[in-house]
Amino acid sequence: MGFPVVSKASTRPTVAPGLLVVDKEPGMTSHDVVSRVRRIIGTRKVGHAGTLDPMATGVLVLGIERATKLLGHLALDRKTYLATIRLGASTTTDDAEGEVVSSADASSVSDDAIAEGIAALTGDILQVPSSVSAVKIDGKRAYARVRAGEDVQIPARPVTVFRFDLLGTSRGAVVDLDVMVDCSSGTYVRALARDLGAALGVGGHLAALRRTRVGPFDLRLARTLAQLEEDPTLSLDMDGAVAAAFPRRDLGKAEAIALSHGRKLPAAGISGTYGIFDPAGKAIALGVDEGSLAKALLVLDVP
Repeated sequence: MGFPVVSKASTRPTVAPGLLVVDKEPGMTSHDVVSRVRRIIGTRKVGHAGTLDPMATGVLVLGIERATKLLGHLALDRKTYLATIRLGASTTTDDAEGEVVSSADASSVSDDAIAEGIAALTGDILQVPSSVSAVKIDGKRAYARVRAGEDVQIPARPVTVFRFDLLGTSRGAVVDLDVMVDCSSGTYVRALARDLGAALGVGGHLAALRRTRVGPFDLRLARTLAQLEEDPTLSLDMDGAVAAAFPRRDLGKAEAIALSHGRKLPAAGISGTYGIFDPAGKAIALGVDEGSLAKALLVLDVP
């Protein structure tokens, strides 16, 4: 569906709400992407759900117009990456953008040792985020404290690495490992690279990163900004976005009218947040069960 729909009463286009899944280019911040999309689509009402480091590419989910209200409710607690881990050098940022602080010949590191190191970093683990991460310490981002010259110590926190698969190995004085990581939100792949290199005694950092999935959204929905310039359309309209991101509850006509009058509905028996649809299949609210009743968390449209 296209964005601009111009009415006779106004020369200002009306932009349809929905989600855009962007395949982010390297070298751009998430804010850079938002700025470009605002210009392409012609609205200031654009927000992103989670960030990607400038060096990373891949899936970045954006909300357009009223769909920005969905972003805080999306279950984006599982993410998948393709990455290259370089063994044989540690950097100040645990990735390729930092300065090398130590190096070692990694050519003698065995395949068995690499497999054991990866296994140790799979499952429920405690991870110390990079000191230049966006983690807040006493209300201030860690990277901001580092830039101010502070010695930043971030406590370890629990994360889950569901899968950490070795896809390929390239050997030399440094060893490059192509890996797939499926992990919980809050997991830092560059910290995995750092910790793997440290465990193997040669140092390590993240050489490349591509996010292939965030929650239910993957690269099959994603388009580059250049593609969006050519065809400025939504990845998912509001109805499609709610259907893709949440369990579904369909209402009858009487229930939809009752909800529109602010009345509570009987509980749906659905765990967590779910999408509520009217008889025509239009997403009208997000709801959650509270005991025997259902509560509307966010009203999206009036049936």
